[in-house]
Amino acid sequence: MYHHHSSIRFSSVKDPIAVALLFLILLVGASVQPGYGAPPDLATAIVDVAKKNIPAVVHIEVTERKEVPNPLLPFEKNPFFRHFFSHRNMPKKYQQEVKGLGSGVIMDSHGNILTSYHVAGGATKIEVQLSSGSRYPAKLVGTDPKTDLAVIRISAAEALPAVTFGDSDKLEVGEWVVAIGHPRGLDQTVTQGIISAKHRRGILDPTSYQDFLQTDAPINPGNSGGPLLNLKGQVIGLNAAIATESGGSEGIGFAVPSNIALHIGKTLIAHGKVERAWIGVTMEDLTPTKAKSLGLEGTKGALVVATFKGGPADRAGIAKGNVVVAYQEKPVPDAGALQNAVAVTPAGSRVKMTVLRGGKRQDLTVTLGDMNDAARAFSASANERLGGSFRDLGAKETEKLGLDEKVGVVIASVEPKGPLSQAGFEQGDIILRINGQTVSDTGSLAELVAMLPSGEQISVLAADPKKDVAGTVKVTVR
Repeated sequence: MYHHHSSIRFSSVKDPIAVALLFLILLVGASVQPGYGAPPDLATAIVDVAKKNIPAVVHIEVTERKEVPNPLLPFEKNPFFRHFFSHRNMPKKYQQEVKGLGSGVIMDSHGNILTSYHVAGGATKIEVQLSSGSRYPAKLVGTDPKTDLAVIRISAAEALPAVTFGDSDKLEVGEWVVAIGHPRGLDQTVTQGIISAKHRRGILDPTSYQDFLQTDAPINPGNSGGPLLNLKGQVIGLNAAIATESGGSEGIGFAVPSNIALHIGKTLIAHGKVERAWIGVTMEDLTPTKAKSLGLEGTKGALVVATFKGGPADRAGIAKGNVVVAYQEKPVPDAGALQNAVAVTPAGSRVKMTVLRGGKRQDLTVTLGDMNDAARAFSASANERLGGSFRDLGAKETEKLGLDEKVGVVIASVEPKGPLSQAGFEQGDIILRINGQTVSDTGSLAELVAMLPSGEQISVLAADPKKDVAGTVKVTVR
């Protein structure tokens, strides 16, 4: 290009304007030399991405039956309104048909479509519209609430184009991205922005495995399940949620990374559900203070707070105070990253984990269990550690007690002189929260209790339905 200018002696050029021009020429020449690469034409790139992917993005309409409060209930006992009611005992809730909108991406020519769980998970009827305008009924293949993902399937008479998935691990903050979807029912809407951040967690559910990408590409209701794409036209995320106070886009959108979404999608197609691996540890992020106390430099890694006795990690030799710094030879930046890595590993796999203990790195091999093993182990452990047994609340009990759905478990039996008995609990009492965390069922209670250190005192919010009282009680676990 302008390589020959590199031999000019600037000391021989007297005119300062000429010197400036020569610098500019050299700079322009360097920017287009082989190996540097010209920046992409953003306008053209977005057009190409849109043309390539719009045919593989679908509009989803769902119908679901939801239980909603009876709006007339507050007026039932009002003398002025009483003559308008046909009977005294009005139902507290009733079933209502609710319609919703969303988006999805066609994964393959067989009609499998990846979308969000909150779009299709509770649907009684699903209809899909292709970019061609054709409409098809769809059936639910499988769901995974933990990652807010679902797969639906259509049987189409026409050939179906499919998206291409990219590697979300290679994304950089600041990289340009394109979102396609059907916000508020406006078909084939294309917006653009950048990756604002990576590894945002607990956006929809603090106990979930979600590991979101954050983007400022405008995303609105109806975009859920639509793709977030890089400028190569590859899906690198599935749009899931927005942070908003107005109800519309405020430049803070979240997408499930493609590496997680593709793995979950393929698993749902193959098995209809996701069976997660279990490692048997409680982890937390390293803070500068904790790192200093352990004699570590930096805060990269997942600190092991507790291990489940007899669990996979315990059997492999991982102990409290160890710091997991690598999983399958990939660096572990924090506890959430390790949790997500384990979540997408098949149960029964033998994995290599690198831990720091006593200032030295050590490689250990862990044979991962599955969540069914974990549930059984946790349940047995919780019963032993609290000195009792438990059962889930039935729907009629929940309604009678006026509790929200998925809140509370019943104490089915109390061991004499056990921790619950010593704290004053009786059979029939209902546990609502432990250490401020909601107990939704026996599984969540077991998970909360099983990993606690022996002798720890916990705060239990409970209700006594016989006396119609509730309060917080301290219990010391075994």
